[in-house]
Amino acid sequence: MVNILSDIRQPIAEAWKQYERLMEQSLRADNKLQQEVLRYVGARRGKQLRPLLVLLSAQLCNPVTDKTLRSAVALELLHTASLVHDDVVDSSDTRRGAAAVHVKWNNKVAVLIGDYMLAKVIGLTAEVRNIRILEIVANLGKSLSSGEMVQLHVGQSMWIDEERYFQVIEQKTAQLFQACAEAGAESAGCTPRQRAALRDYGRFLGICFQIKDDIFDYSDLEEIGKPTMSDLQDGKVTLPLIEALRRAPKDEAEEIRMKGEQLVADGYSPEDRKRVLEEIKAFVIRFHGDEYAVQRMLEYKKQATEALSVFRDCDEKKSLTSLLDYAINRVQ
Repeated sequence: MVNILSDIRQPIAEAWKQYERLMEQSLRADNKLQQEVLRYVGARRGKQLRPLLVLLSAQLCNPVTDKTLRSAVALELLHTASLVHDDVVDSSDTRRGAAAVHVKWNNKVAVLIGDYMLAKVIGLTAEVRNIRILEIVANLGKSLSSGEMVQLHVGQSMWIDEERYFQVIEQKTAQLFQACAEAGAESAGCTPRQRAALRDYGRFLGICFQIKDDIFDYSDLEEIGKPTMSDLQDGKVTLPLIEALRRAPKDEAEEIRMKGEQLVADGYSPEDRKRVLEEIKAFVIRFHGDEYAVQRMLEYKKQATEALSVFRDCDEKKSLTSLLDYAINRVQ
């Protein structure tokens, strides 16, 4: 998968080097503790699909500009800051296989370093000097916060329907990918038609990416970077379980709901907890909730592919198509 991403980056290889230099500069601070935390966060930024999307979207239309690079860094920092803050809100102990910032240090440090990165986002966006990109970044910040609030609210009742599920992932994931594609297009002076197409592509790509993440929860693959069934244990009900509950007989569905609530309330011994998790996973598979989620993901993949049809065939378009394939075929 690493080689696949390297191939996808190939058309913007030089711009990617410039992006990495600017990101490194943006993760510097005079304060010793701030620098230590930023270095820790910077070493765990994952695959960086979002800045990749910014740069490819820009170069699909015109050459990458300084505005593109600053937009890419700003959006990646905004995403990273939101994860640091979300880990505090969700009491998540790990992030990408390592201790979350609030665990390695404390909640105060995590909140403050997230705030510091958000201040960097404001500075970078101001340097772009483009009111539309400023609006994209600002609206994304509001959307990420609103999505987390909606998720907290639905978490009080735990059980949501498909409509509410898509409302959450629209605000927390789809809008992020959409903003990256749109900011890239805007930074390179794409036409209104091209910007609209890339905005749609980014949105559908983000939905595919999140559904794939939720399918992982019911997978047995060892390569997955998070424990299976972790969402349910955190009180987050996702598409595979939502659909399985809809398809199952009422009494079976009610029994699974009761067991899910007890899981979240920590109402089982470790042995019983493991048994119930396996039972719920088997329930989802028996009623084809995982297959339904794959079907919905492929529907959004088709829409993302259609959005790219307005562009001529070129290396950048090929990379965006490959990025879509990567999002739905990845094992992490």
